[in-house]
Amino acid sequence: MTTTPETRATRTIARCRDLARLTEVPGETTRLFLSEATRDAHGLIRMWMTLANLETRTDDAGNLRALRRCGTPNAPTLLFFSHIDTVPNAGAFDGPLGVILALTVIEEIATAQLPFDIELIAFSEEEGVRFSFPFLSSKAVTGQLTPEELAKEDANGITVAQALTNFGLNPANIATSCALPANTFAALEVHIEQGPVLEAEGRELAVVDSIVGQSRLTLTFTGHANHAGATPMHLRHDALAAAAHWISDVERFALDDKQLVATVGRVEVQPNAGNVVPGTVRASLDVRHPSDDDRHAAVAMLLTKAELAAQHRGVHVQAEIQLQQKAVPMDHNLTAQLAEAAERAGYNPLRLFSGAGHDAMILAPHVPTAMLFLRSPGGLSHHPDESVSEEDVEAAIATTLAFVAALQPPQ
Repeated sequence: MTTTPETRATRTIARCRDLARLTEVPGETTRLFLSEATRDAHGLIRMWMTLANLETRTDDAGNLRALRRCGTPNAPTLLFFSHIDTVPNAGAFDGPLGVILALTVIEEIATAQLPFDIELIAFSEEEGVRFSFPFLSSKAVTGQLTPEELAKEDANGITVAQALTNFGLNPANIATSCALPANTFAALEVHIEQGPVLEAEGRELAVVDSIVGQSRLTLTFTGHANHAGATPMHLRHDALAAAAHWISDVERFALDDKQLVATVGRVEVQPNAGNVVPGTVRASLDVRHPSDDDRHAAVAMLLTKAELAAQHRGVHVQAEIQLQQKAVPMDHNLTAQLAEAAERAGYNPLRLFSGAGHDAMILAPHVPTAMLFLRSPGGLSHHPDESVSEEDVEAAIATTLAFVAALQPPQ
């Protein structure tokens, strides 16, 4: 029997699938921040890093880091990064592909002479599942992790600081052990698109121009609960009917702007009984747009529509802002260099904005940052059937190698 020789793309995919087996929930991939599965993942990735002759360490925010020195003292640093934590019941590629692909690129470079060091960071927390806030790791390396965030508790009452201590780390040393090298001049994150655009366009790759801004709100519709049989329709103050009217308005409004997405993803009804007119409804609203001005205008319009839907049924509505995240542009020059690298490698990349948040949006205000997407078959992500093709992984490897080969630090 003959076997197919392993390519760098198949090796990258196989490693991601090996990593996906390290989970805290048997039968699925669930790897939360600083779980025992995180420790196992560190051990496996560190072995691969060591085999690539990289210096490894774990910083005090739990990030696994590897360094390839160029041999020149105090050389500038190129940063590769992505994350290795997951959502519950995840796929194998959201986050880990960026880490493993970057390691593959470093292996391919081998002993090539470069005028800069390369640091690879496997962020241990991006998804925000365990402590209900995202980007903990990238906030740590950019000096943005606050004492209030270190005091946040998980579902078991364990704080971030205690979780770090339990993992053998010292949260008091985060500022020193986590900081990026002062001479970091460029950063690159490779990531699956997590959407259907590349597949619809028949392209392997996209260069990301910006990461959209986000507004997240909770709206509370307050009516009057009453007997479903004894309350005439015209005398009702039905909070759910008002909320449903508004939810339809949200969809219709967002359909008129190709760059706008607006989602009501969570609805809580009280008293939530089949024979009671709903008295209170809490509904989430998630609005995203590459333009902050357009996003704010959309939110204002959707809140107006909520007021009108409530007034029509004699219901009161109140909105509470949960998150306002500005749109974050990627570095113009690095993005242009990344697009040129893809073309030199033989590909014709799209230019996209990212509708999902990524660690790149946290790093971009602090270091010139670029982001490369590769195709997500079926547009599927945050799902166990998430996948990538060997051809697309090869396209991303070849593009990243071309990017590194042409990159020059500032003089």
